[in-house]
Amino acid sequence: MSNAELNELKNKYVAAGAASPATAFAARAENSEVWDADGNRFIDFAGGIGVLNVGHRHPKVVAAVKAQLDKVMHTCQTVMPYEGYVKVAEKLSQIVPVRGHAKVMLANSGAEALENAIKVARAATGRSNVVCFDGGYHGRTFYTMAMNGKVAPYQTDFGPMPGTVFRAPYPVPYHGVSEDEAIRGLKMALKTDANPKDTAAIVLEPVLGEGGFYPASTSFLTKIREICDEHGILMIIDEVQSGFGRTGKMFAIEHSGVEPDIMTMAKSMADGMPISAIVGTDKVMDASGPNSLGGTYTGSPTACAAALAVMEVFEEENILEKSQALGEKLAQRFSNWESKFACVDNSRNMGAMAAFELVSDKTDRTPNPELAAALCKKAREEGLILLSCGMYGNTIRFLMPVTIRDDVLNEGLDIIESCLDSLV
Repeated sequence: MSNAELNELKNKYVAAGAASPATAFAARAENSEVWDADGNRFIDFAGGIGVLNVGHRHPKVVAAVKAQLDKVMHTCQTVMPYEGYVKVAEKLSQIVPVRGHAKVMLANSGAEALENAIKVARAATGRSNVVCFDGGYHGRTFYTMAMNGKVAPYQTDFGPMPGTVFRAPYPVPYHGVSEDEAIRGLKMALKTDANPKDTAAIVLEPVLGEGGFYPASTSFLTKIREICDEHGILMIIDEVQSGFGRTGKMFAIEHSGVEPDIMTMAKSMADGMPISAIVGTDKVMDASGPNSLGGTYTGSPTACAAALAVMEVFEEENILEKSQALGEKLAQRFSNWESKFACVDNSRNMGAMAAFELVSDKTDRTPNPELAAALCKKAREEGLILLSCGMYGNTIRFLMPVTIRDDVLNEGLDIIESCLDSLV
C-alpha cells in the first residue's frame, strides 16, 4: 500500500493519541537507513528512539530470532521456563554494575521495568515513597507517568496521578541549576515531603533522555549514593535510553564508578524486539514473595534470543569503541556549528549520546523550540529522521545506530547544516 492509502487508514482507525504525525510509513530498513511505502529513502538519526544501537535488522539478531521461531515462540516462562530467559539473566548479572551478586527479572518495556523496580524496592524496604527528578522520563504507565519530571504531554489528559512520588531538581548548570542546588533541593525534599524513613528509592537517569541529554556528574551520582546509604534508601538507575552502548560504555553509570542497588534497561537491549530488564542486588530482588513478579510475555523466547545476539554483537564488533568514536565525530561537527550559527549552543556528548541546544540568544540562553521543530520538519522533508527533546523542546538529540557508515553519517549531518543555513 502507498503512504497515502496507509494515512487514510491511520486517520480512520488509529486513536488520535497514539497516531504518528508522520505521513511516511516504514516499509523496510537496514542499518541506519529506512525506505517508506513509496520507496523514498530516509537516513535514521532517531534509531526508533534509541532502540537500534546496533542498527536496523542486524544480521546476527535476525538470524537468532528466525532460529528461535523454529523452536519455541511462547510458553510463559512462569508456566514452563526456557533456556533463553536464564541465559539472558546470567549474562546481565555478569555485566550490570549493581552492588554484589545480581539477580534479574525480564519484562517487556522500559515503563514495565520501572514499575517492577519500584515494586521490588517497596518489598525490600517496606517503604512507599519514591523521589525522582525534574526532567526525568520513566514511562507512560500510571506510576511512571507520576514519576516523569514533565507534565505535557504525558500526564495532561489523564487526571490525578498516583501519590507518594516526590520531585527534586536535576543539575543542569546551563539552565541555572547547579549541582549544589540540586543536592540542596533533594535534601529539602527529604525533609519537607518524602520522610527518609518512608522512602523506598531515589530514581534517576545518569543522562536525562527525554529531558534533554544532560549527563549527571560523577560527584552528583556519588552524593546520591551517599544519601541513599545514609537513610537506607535504594538507588535505582534508569538506563532505558542511555544503556547498551549509547554512551561509549555498556551503561552510562559505568563512567562514574557508582554502583546502584537496582538498574532498569530496555530499548537497544534487543535491537527492536520488545524486552526490558530489572537487575538488582540479590537480596533486594528476592524480597518479594513467590509469583509476585512476572507477566504473560515477559522475557519472551524470541526477545531473549535477540538480546543474547545483541550482546554477542557488542563483543564481536567493538560496539563500545564505535560509540566513542561516533561521539567524537559528532562533537567535532557540533563545535563547527556553534562557531557558524548564532542559534547553536551548548553542544555535548557522552559517547554517542549527543545533543545541542537551539537558542534565540546565546547570552541569555533563550530556548528556541520553534526553530527545533522547524529543523526536524525540514530535515524530514530532506530525507533525514531527526528528533528534538528537552524540558523546553529546544534540544536536538542524536540516536542514530552506532553502526552507521561514515558516508551515511556525513550525508545526514550535511542535511542538518543545509537546513540550518536555510532556516536562520
